[in-house]
Amino acid sequence: MNELTARQIVELTSSGAVTAEAVVRACLARIEAREPQVRAWTHLDPDHAIAQAREVDRRSALGALRGVPVAIKDIIATVDQPTSYGSPIYAGHRPPWDAACVSAIRAAGGIVIGKSVTTEFAASFPGKTVHPRDPSRTPGGSSSGSAAAVADCMVPVGVGTQTGGSVLRPASFCGVVGYKPSFGWVSRHGVKPLSESLDTVGSFGRTVADAARLAAVMAARPALLELPAAASPRIAVWRGKSLAKAEPDMLACLERTASTLSKHGAMVADLTPPAIFEELDAAHHEIEHFEMVQSLSFEMRMHRHQLSPVLRGRVEGGQACSVESYDASWRVAWECRAAMASIWANVDAILTPSAPGEAPVGHASTGNALFNRMWTLLQGPAISVPANVGSNGMPLGSQFVGAPEHDVRTLAIAQWAERLPLA
Repeated sequence: MNELTARQIVELTSSGAVTAEAVVRACLARIEAREPQVRAWTHLDPDHAIAQAREVDRRSALGALRGVPVAIKDIIATVDQPTSYGSPIYAGHRPPWDAACVSAIRAAGGIVIGKSVTTEFAASFPGKTVHPRDPSRTPGGSSSGSAAAVADCMVPVGVGTQTGGSVLRPASFCGVVGYKPSFGWVSRHGVKPLSESLDTVGSFGRTVADAARLAAVMAARPALLELPAAASPRIAVWRGKSLAKAEPDMLACLERTASTLSKHGAMVADLTPPAIFEELDAAHHEIEHFEMVQSLSFEMRMHRHQLSPVLRGRVEGGQACSVESYDASWRVAWECRAAMASIWANVDAILTPSAPGEAPVGHASTGNALFNRMWTLLQGPAISVPANVGSNGMPLGSQFVGAPEHDVRTLAIAQWAERLPLA
């Protein structure tokens, strides 16, 4: 039962064919069996999870997440479970309220089964989670626990956040669907900020429909619950210079995905971006680090010794970012956003790698977000769909990017692609 999709769980619990308690117990059994190896969780309370499920079973009202166990990334406030932000500074911290996205999940019948591991303050210093298929590899980050828990069938869906590539990259590494909505679609109230201009709440699922369902609830966007058909979509393969940094397996995956989409009716064409787009990655770096200094100013001032050397170094690097450089980076972003308008007039979605390649061996890093950062800065929706496996048998994801506010169309295209023989 732990392998059911969120949609299946809602249908079964709504009809009375199964109980939410039975679903939760199945997920808890999987967690008990696998958590010593995967280490996806920072807090679990099985008795409390079962109590939540029984409460859902007592309700007569239906909901879009009725009986669905959900992993919540541990930078997101929960009133009934500790929220430590991946830092010893906040060990045992109990917020007096739920984050807006958590409140929406509960109202829709979702069950907060536990808090999933995050990197320190959703930045770059890794947590304890390992890749569920190969413990020697990183699951990606910063939403490492949610991605790994969904991939290992501990839960059907999980909540993550993305500032650079923290939803798309772990989704690609772990072989699940990751969805970063348009900027601002999901309220960040109750989410510990890292970069106010970039942070985005996203979702993980084992299908596009499940990732969309969770986001539909969090964003109060019911249109995401039933995605339309994607007829003959216009797909542009992004041929930026960053492709030179993709591994051979990922390049082969990209070409196979493009070919498969074309064979099944998509209008596929190459797109070589204007030169200014090559400045977006550096612009993202300046904006993120300048804002990180402000977001973590209290922790740097009062708890500096409890921050990892990695994070301290990043914040100190941000302190060297001048306001003039920050403003110049925004001018690059605005120019690129303006240039995208003419591209979106002729393209429904952009196809690009979700990550440089397979999940890297080792746990000192969570991997490179090169193929995600620019799209986060451009603020449109992005979805990673499992597309193939590399030479080591590890997952590879294809990323579908859409125009801001065109999430329904972009998800519909991703769902259409998901059903094709991409591998």
